[in-house]
Amino acid sequence: MEQRHPLPPFNLETAKQKVQLAEDAWNTKDPVKVSLAYTIDSEWRNRSEFVNGRQEIVALLTAKWQKEHQYKLKKELWAFTDNRIAVRFEYEYHNSEGQWFRAYGNENWEFDQNGLMQKRYASINDVPIAEAERRIL
Repeated sequence: MEQRHPLPPFNLETAKQKVQLAEDAWNTKDPVKVSLAYTIDSEWRNRSEFVNGRQEIVALLTAKWQKEHQYKLKKELWAFTDNRIAVRFEYEYHNSEGQWFRAYGNENWEFDQNGLMQKRYASINDVPIAEAERRIL
């Protein structure tokens, strides 16, 4: 059976570890690597998109990182319980025209007993910024 440590139930230390592992994986911008932290049938809401399963996760992330250049993400633990974690995040990127953005959002995560994320609900908004305003380098 596939497992992703740390496993639930989470405590403060293991919840922070889970958040840092997610941040590190997303900053690789490798859709396949990122998808392996999710169950085969993981359910996502990402902005206005609804995604189910690793194949759709890979497709969504591939398209995302083709448009979001020099993507850099920072996640922060907001709250946790047994098998759930809430995260606040922000990331910066620029589009193909060179316009920089900072995206802000919140995610709610639910994990199965093997530490794989089975549900991810993300609310995200983007704010245009000047390149000089970047703070996640």
